[in-house]
Amino acid sequence: MSNVETEPAELKCGAAVDGGHPADTPGVEVLTAREVPLGGPRAMLVRRTLPQRSRTLIGAWCFADHYGPDDTATTGGMTVPPHPHTGLQTVSWLFSGEIEHRDSLGSHALIRPGELNLMTGGYGIAHSEVSTGRVHVLHGVQLWVALPGEHRNAPRAFEHYAPAPIRVDGAEIRVFLGSLAGSTSPVHTFTPLLGAQIVLDPRASVTLALDASFEHGLLVDSGDIRMLDTLLHPTELGYLPDGTDLMTLRNASDSAARAILLGGPPFGEEIVMWWNFVGRSHEDIARAREDWETSSDRFGVVRGYPGNRLPAPALPNATILPRSNPPRR
Repeated sequence: MSNVETEPAELKCGAAVDGGHPADTPGVEVLTAREVPLGGPRAMLVRRTLPQRSRTLIGAWCFADHYGPDDTATTGGMTVPPHPHTGLQTVSWLFSGEIEHRDSLGSHALIRPGELNLMTGGYGIAHSEVSTGRVHVLHGVQLWVALPGEHRNAPRAFEHYAPAPIRVDGAEIRVFLGSLAGSTSPVHTFTPLLGAQIVLDPRASVTLALDASFEHGLLVDSGDIRMLDTLLHPTELGYLPDGTDLMTLRNASDSAARAILLGGPPFGEEIVMWWNFVGRSHEDIARAREDWETSSDRFGVVRGYPGNRLPAPALPNATILPRSNPPRR
């Protein structure tokens, strides 16, 4: 997915040496989302929880959009023309709906509920995303993973994986990246990561063993979920710093509750994010933008999309200010 803001902020994201949380909560920091229109006159709104001023990274996860349920007959759905990415992997996960993906690697795939589509941008890739007319409710998450310095120019790639659900106590879990509760995804990542969908039965709870070297984020889609002793509502993301090896989730609702659990070791590098690019400096970003605007071979060509590609916004002429994760209190 593209960041289609007309004036995207340029962020220098600091290395996360320590996790962080307010002193009045039992280890969980609650992050709220801001709404961002996904382009067009009847723009579909997405809720963005990463990056934000209070936290820019959870492990290598650097971007999280949560959208829907969206009535595509009213909003027009998702129509994102070909656009570029560098220095990251995109992770697409749907709860409902169907999206057609095309990229400059030649991949042509449908994104469906419960199926992972992971695209590696590396040195440069372009892709388009269009919701199909077969399903009229669009609902899901779009996530980005920052690539570490040694792999930030990795070759472009695309992977598809449909994880089988597993039952643990009162929860159904689908692990699409990393390992959790005895289930492991075969999908390749360049840093250790965790990505899983968790659906809790009404009023049910589950206790999960965590990798204590990871920090974690729980993005609630539906229902009210108590993460340790902190109650999270839909669209909120609960952040748990590294050092925790056991986590209990409780559904405080009378209907099923659903969330996405993300995790990874604190990312020990500074990155610069602007529009759809992740780099290490302002110069990296400016070069990528110029390469896209001049149609260089860096990003390749997306074939089969019936329209023009997305132009890059103007690059701001401003000093990049660091936005580090807060220190642990």
